[in-house]
Amino acid sequence: MAAPRIFAALAVTLLAPALSAGASEFGDVERGAEYWKQCRTCHRIGPNASNKVGPNLNFIFGRPFGAAEGYRYSKAMLAAGEAGRVWDLDQLDAYITDPRDFLKGTKMTFKGIQNPQERADVLAWLRENSDNPQNIPEAAPTAIGTDHSVDPAILAIVGDPEYGEYLSSECLTCHRADGEMEGIPSVTGWPEEDFVIAMHAYKDKVREHPVMQMMAGRLSNDEIASLATYFRALGE
Repeated sequence: MAAPRIFAALAVTLLAPALSAGASEFGDVERGAEYWKQCRTCHRIGPNASNKVGPNLNFIFGRPFGAAEGYRYSKAMLAAGEAGRVWDLDQLDAYITDPRDFLKGTKMTFKGIQNPQERADVLAWLRENSDNPQNIPEAAPTAIGTDHSVDPAILAIVGDPEYGEYLSSECLTCHRADGEMEGIPSVTGWPEEDFVIAMHAYKDKVREHPVMQMMAGRLSNDEIASLATYFRALGE
């Protein structure tokens, strides 16, 4: 039986945005802080950051489009949020490349950053000042198309939600059971198969992330299934 304390680390490393093709390597946080100076005319980030010409960018990773409280967004941005779009690394990378091309009708007049490394640096800095962990290259666990197959017999395992609740006790100190996101994306209501596939991708070391590989490697197939069942049921 895996000790529930291992999920304290799982809770803060399970979800992180996918690295886009344009940001092909770790960005440099210090360089990103320098590039950020061209953004702070309109945006603020950090403790007690307020909306200025643009919305504050606290906890931008995992935040729905058009969701900064108190900011008057364009109709296009609000519509994107209502359609379920969420800011992850891919979306942010595309947006700061050419905001107006990315979202027709956006209020953002910034011309964009064409250099992929500069974008990677800015996003590395923004990520570090948004939430933890700062493991930008991680793929979103529920992403479709992991290029990883799982034995159908494993996918067919019926998890025990009570056991899953026991295992997840420390996860919920970071991930909110009600599905709200406060810098750490929600795991509430995930489809069980997506959860299982993602965890086995870590377990089999075909998905990069040393900590998650270690955590998943400690779990049995039944334990992964039970966690998947529990988290899915939270969304009902």
